[in-house]
Amino acid sequence: MIWLSLIAFLTAALVAGAIIRFARHHARQYGHDMPQRFHHGHVPRLGGLAIVFGMGLSWLLGIASTLWDDPASLRMGEWAVFWFIALLPSACGGIAEDITQRLSVRYRLLLTALSGLLAVLLLQLRVTELDIPWIDQYLLQPLPWLGIGIALLAVAGLPHAFNIIDGYNGLAGMVALIICLALAHVALQVGDRTLAALLLSTAAATGGFLLWNYPKGLLFAGDGGAYIWGTVIAMACLYLVQRNAGISPWFPVLLLIYPIWETCFSAYRKLARGISPGVADALHFHQLIYRRIVRRTFDEDIARRMLKRNNRTSPYLWAFALFTVVPAVIFRGNTVVLIALTLLFIVCYVLAYLAIIRFKVPGWFQP
Repeated sequence: MIWLSLIAFLTAALVAGAIIRFARHHARQYGHDMPQRFHHGHVPRLGGLAIVFGMGLSWLLGIASTLWDDPASLRMGEWAVFWFIALLPSACGGIAEDITQRLSVRYRLLLTALSGLLAVLLLQLRVTELDIPWIDQYLLQPLPWLGIGIALLAVAGLPHAFNIIDGYNGLAGMVALIICLALAHVALQVGDRTLAALLLSTAAATGGFLLWNYPKGLLFAGDGGAYIWGTVIAMACLYLVQRNAGISPWFPVLLLIYPIWETCFSAYRKLARGISPGVADALHFHQLIYRRIVRRTFDEDIARRMLKRNNRTSPYLWAFALFTVVPAVIFRGNTVVLIALTLLFIVCYVLAYLAIIRFKVPGWFQP
């Protein structure tokens, strides 16, 4: 398992380095007028390509090891192949957008939905219960297609949630790495070495990308990276809950509540202003922290000043994610506590958002 992670890390790091070396000319096509742009200069957005290469090679070697007597007891047979097949539409859609800048949100959503459909068909993923008796008894049990629909929505939607929080150097990548490690830990606790190996390889490939992404911002994950993280994590969460009765269905909700609620809240505030949820803006939580909490750095060079503020923003959100990931792992079998902490996060998020909007952030909270 460790050697697979090492291969994923080194492969992703080497491919990322090659992209930085040979894709600078391609990076010039990215527009300067995008509201979510908070960097200076031309930076390739093909980090997803490096991540999928690292993961793909690692998974392929894991499958080969399984076929050859499986000395590490990984059992990465056709199940891992199906996993990769389900991932491909999302990954290809995101990377295609990063290369061409012409794939509309509608088609990308269709491709992530195709990944969800493949996950349902090939991996038999579905939500069988919510651990709320009356919902389970009167909805999920008599209407099994409803559980399939929830699984499809999770795999189709989470990639876009990660794309929304992918705004600053190291932000989405580190959040994805933390969540993958948390899921791998839980998988090992329940004896699922196969899933743990897939997740550790994903985390390692992400680490290889982060080597170039934070703090210097030489390469961005792009839509491809966000879609890969979202798809893999969504499938892992569904798989863990479905096959382990001791894990509450609310465990992945608290684990992922930061990207999930960021997406829901963003859609709400855009609709409230009469704007389509698909239109990009600069009012996400991480963008407000950049604008109103992270103080300006004094540097004569504009690019360096922007880079320093960019890098100081991400740790705020890493801590934000850890506040939900750690208790989710600790209370993974306690539905009542998980629901209560999920609601607490939502309340804290809204209050913090309103405080930043109204310039009422305590002075001690600012660096």
